[in-house]
Amino acid sequence: MASTDFGFKTVDEQEKARRVRGVFDSVASKYDIMNDLMSMGLHRAWKAYTVMVANLKAGDKVLDIAGGTGDMAMAFAEKVGASGQVVHTDINLAMLRQGRERLIDKGVLLPTAVCDAEQLPFADQHFDLVCVAFGLRNMTHKDRALREMSRVLKPGGKLLVLEFSKVAPPLTKVYDWYSFQVLPRLGKMVAGDDASYRYLAESIRMHPDQQSLKALMQQNGFAHVDIHNLNLGVVALHVGIRC
Repeated sequence: MASTDFGFKTVDEQEKARRVRGVFDSVASKYDIMNDLMSMGLHRAWKAYTVMVANLKAGDKVLDIAGGTGDMAMAFAEKVGASGQVVHTDINLAMLRQGRERLIDKGVLLPTAVCDAEQLPFADQHFDLVCVAFGLRNMTHKDRALREMSRVLKPGGKLLVLEFSKVAPPLTKVYDWYSFQVLPRLGKMVAGDDASYRYLAESIRMHPDQQSLKALMQQNGFAHVDIHNLNLGVVALHVGIRC
């Protein structure tokens, strides 16, 4: 049976899916507050920048993959208006429930679906934009997921991948200290779970760096890919145009 990474460990592919699900089941209820604490609020600026780059117009159709607690879906819905469509999805039911309840509380009613990015249940060439924010690194077969994202996009459609990436060398030591010493302790204090946040730090190190992810996107349906490094590469936004 094939193996893959789960943080710094090597596990069976099916075991990875189960373990990732366990991580997000554990952190779902504290996900938003932990995002604010971990990034010192910067995740809001990263997401706002992504929405700006999306450059959506009224009537556009958007697929939000790994949409979690719904902040990207909510921002996209404001841009596309009543004539557009935003589909809010996540593979993790606990995360999706948090997002759906949050959207409903804000008076935003969107189609919501549990789905696997490697097997998207949508028609070919349906969406103008696909976005995956802080979710690609947890996918077992990133190439399959990218091919599926390309399949459901219209020709010339846009994929936005917002993800933690490789930081500039001057930041490496302090970033490693923060990731492996501070984050797990913060997770223990706030969410009662240090192991999940240790995994999240490890998963960032195992994710392809900026140029490797660009190449992977180009190999799986995206003719042109731009890289936007944010905060010296702590996060990178990859913008791919579907062939």
